[in-house]
Amino acid sequence: MTGTDDHIDNLEAHEQNDTSELLAVALEAALGAAELVRTRRAELIASGALVGTAETKSSDVDPVTVVDKESEEHITRTLKELRPTDGIVGEEGTSLESESGVRWIVDPIDGTVNFLYGIPQYAISIAAAAGEKLIAAVVINVATGRTYIARAGEGAYVEDDEGWHQLTCSPQEKGTVAHALVATGFSYIPEWRAQQAQIITNLLPQVRDIRRMGSAALDLCALAEGTVNAYYEHGIHPWDYAAGALIAAEAGARVHHPGLSTSGKDGELTAAAAPGVWEEFREVLVAAGAFDSLR
Repeated sequence: MTGTDDHIDNLEAHEQNDTSELLAVALEAALGAAELVRTRRAELIASGALVGTAETKSSDVDPVTVVDKESEEHITRTLKELRPTDGIVGEEGTSLESESGVRWIVDPIDGTVNFLYGIPQYAISIAAAAGEKLIAAVVINVATGRTYIARAGEGAYVEDDEGWHQLTCSPQEKGTVAHALVATGFSYIPEWRAQQAQIITNLLPQVRDIRRMGSAALDLCALAEGTVNAYYEHGIHPWDYAAGALIAAEAGARVHHPGLSTSGKDGELTAAAAPGVWEEFREVLVAAGAFDSLR
């Protein structure tokens, strides 16, 4: 990946309103955190201490590592330096009230299990919101360096070896939900997993196939670039989906989520799909019981 200045320079052509500053700030914070996570993971592997850094959260199979916490500290420090009057809410406990009306929603490592196992699907996810409206977002796949960005009303973009390219989700045609590749994820709470198993039993015969990749943020980015055609998941928090939701929506997807002030503990549904397949996909989810909150 190139340096922060190069990334921001490459974005100048897209800077047309005040959200450009927010996007540049999010990108600086995310790039620094991604480098920290890569470096710290390599150090912990070299010392044989990676697995020993993990604690648990919602259940004994839901880990959080010292690197999650260090990443959130880095992001919080950067955001406070560059935007001192903004609010911040982070997965690992950061909670700062906003004076400016802007609030940052931060996941320091989305896909911690993948991080621990070396599966290259874990991300830094940072979104800016004004009230309940998402206005800027960055998601970086830490393992690959693939970087996704969006600003409200300005489209979504991905950076590859040739620079920035606008994202457009798959032009899935109406009536083709049977050909839709669907991404999903599962709770770490055993009782919720049993309910999710019933939902997927109802859903699976009606779609092409299911993919479980381990990061809600990257699942939504995959929808944005057409790698999958639809996505749904229950009981995830705003920091899991906020940045990815804006990126998917700005790429043309239809997105449903519980709102930025809700808790994943409510068991509510987040879902999205290519525009041509959304209505049919929604009907399939309703019939499968997916629009009911997990209890």
